[in-house]
Amino acid sequence: MPEDQELIEEILQGSQAAMEVLTRKYYKSIYAFVYRKVGNKEMAYDLTQEIFIKMMQRIKSYSNKGSFKSWLYTIAVNHCRDYWKSADYKQTTKITELQDSIKSTNSDVPYIFERKESREQVKAAINRLPDIQKEAVILKYYHDMKIKEIADITKANVSTVKSRLKQGLGKLATSLERGEGNDQKRQTNH
Repeated sequence: MPEDQELIEEILQGSQAAMEVLTRKYYKSIYAFVYRKVGNKEMAYDLTQEIFIKMMQRIKSYSNKGSFKSWLYTIAVNHCRDYWKSADYKQTTKITELQDSIKSTNSDVPYIFERKESREQVKAAINRLPDIQKEAVILKYYHDMKIKEIADITKANVSTVKSRLKQGLGKLATSLERGEGNDQKRQTNH
């Protein structure tokens, strides 16, 4: 597959095929990110379409400072933030399921992602996090991004991202432990 920069140069020269290749290359990962943020398949599809439209409109402003992937995720993060502020979001309060699998291939992933929690419990716990912590956790543990990349994408400094991750993971652990305790109480009462 051609490098991003080669594709961008072709796009700037008017190549529709290069635009399709670039879109196909990143579509699944952007959709997955958006879906994890909004929890609704149809809304994630719509927002992902809008993100790629924005990408096409702004491709001329991409300055090749940093990776294209980070630039595209920045558009996605900002678009999701705009959605949260919109009237559409205020009308849509139901959060549905996250992607079916929780990735646990990295040995550095905190124990909560390695435990055999039900996807529903983890999804619910992540959805209860404040948006900035939720965003950091999703980018780090579902999209394998480095803290520096997350900082660039979210326009925060590295120590802020570390703090958001630490606080978010702490809240997830507490939330999941409470859920386990409730299950044990229910089992002993029967």
